[in-house]
Amino acid sequence: MNIFIELPTWLGDTIMATPTIEEIIKKYPQSKITFFGSFVSTEAMKSHPNSSEVILDESKKSTSRLLWLHAMVKQLYSFDTAISFRSSFNSKFLLWFLKAQKKIQYKKNKYTGHQVEKYAKSLHVKPIDLKLYQKPYTFTRPTIGINPGATYGSAKRWYPKEFAKVANHFSKTHDIVIFGGPDEIKIANEVENLIETKVTNLAGKTDITTLIEKVAGLSLFITNDSGPMHIAAAYKVPTVALFGPTKHDETSQWNNPNGYIISHDLECAPCMERNCPLKHHECMKSIKADEVITLLEHHLSLDK
Repeated sequence: MNIFIELPTWLGDTIMATPTIEEIIKKYPQSKITFFGSFVSTEAMKSHPNSSEVILDESKKSTSRLLWLHAMVKQLYSFDTAISFRSSFNSKFLLWFLKAQKKIQYKKNKYTGHQVEKYAKSLHVKPIDLKLYQKPYTFTRPTIGINPGATYGSAKRWYPKEFAKVANHFSKTHDIVIFGGPDEIKIANEVENLIETKVTNLAGKTDITTLIEKVAGLSLFITNDSGPMHIAAAYKVPTVALFGPTKHDETSQWNNPNGYIISHDLECAPCMERNCPLKHHECMKSIKADEVITLLEHHLSLDK
């Protein structure tokens, strides 16, 4: 069974698609999968044991995305099944020209529920757990991870001073690691400068594989709604996830028994905007470090 899968664009969405992918593998355990998608998505999935080929979508670099996709498809062999977890016209175009006996495209507005459930419903399967195949990193001491960034926009980001207060509280018992992408170095440095002990700042210094391995090995994790939040969920890392402008009932951690959400559910939320349209950002500003510390100490008490 040869299967073509176009992955979602974002890292978090790709991880939320993994329960559906795993259900496909259960049905066809010997299948060979060609993964196609963005750099972050394909990097996350290249370790999958059923992966036979990974193709990076570089159509945005072309003067015509459709012509690039058409040329790419012409170089591929035929598939038994082709699946796209994207609902765009470009993905529809891709599937149209792809040689496959069966073609399935996710339809964004057709289903309700958590994003994991939406993906699963499009293929008529029942999702269980998120699944990544990178091996967790082994830290020498209990380690708390801090993820102050969020690719979507500043509205999703909690404040550096609050992250730092939590880190300072746990600094005697835990090593501190700060995560972030190349565009999140500034906010990561702000957090680092407010922490009263030595920390490891990995912002802009990890590839996707290393990011997954390091997050997977954490003892505790504090994060905004982001891709790394879903990495932690896949490995059941004790996590406090901070939600303001986004829909936690749709994009929170899936099936993480050690995951907690802090959201004050203001009347103006979820606005789904990249920047606060009302200019007060109370959905995130009203969340204080003490709330996070209380939840994390609850996790710690479970380990005693």
